[in-house]
Amino acid sequence: MLIQILFYAAIIIGYVYTLLLLWSILRPQRRIWPPAAVTWKLFLVWGLFYLGAGLTVGVMVLDWNTWAIPAQIRFAVGLPLAGLGLGLMLWGVRTLGMENTHGLRDRFVTSGPYRFTRNPQYLGDILLFTGILLIANSARAATILLLFIISFILFPLTEEPWLEEQYGEEYLRYKIQTPRFL
Repeated sequence: MLIQILFYAAIIIGYVYTLLLLWSILRPQRRIWPPAAVTWKLFLVWGLFYLGAGLTVGVMVLDWNTWAIPAQIRFAVGLPLAGLGLGLMLWGVRTLGMENTHGLRDRFVTSGPYRFTRNPQYLGDILLFTGILLIANSARAATILLLFIISFILFPLTEEPWLEEQYGEEYLRYKIQTPRFL
């Protein structure tokens, strides 16, 4: 019973999160992300993310190893993916700074991992969540994590118009020279 409550709550949050990002892509003048200032939008996006992540951890704990991924694949592929993803994400956060990471304009950054990809944090998150998906070996957790992975793919589409507005030609040159993910 508890697993179902956590699962459905996480799924609803995942869908709402994804819909907010789609709204931001389709209506950039009324975007939710990036918020550009400390407003309700900032708290909404990060609140949903942390709530969804917490619920997902609960689902993983309660539904651990109930799927069909062999242990050799789970750990041989999942652990390196999760480790690489976590490292890349943390390197990106350290390089970009907390204000920029939270969607607030701080400064334009092209150093560190941003030399190789415009979105190292999202790429790291995708790798991390894919690794966790494999390690947990839970169809329920995989469903939720796939929604979050879709969100990490959508995030750059919400941010690029805003970055063009904020940094103009400098960002446009960077965008041409540096791939979105790889």
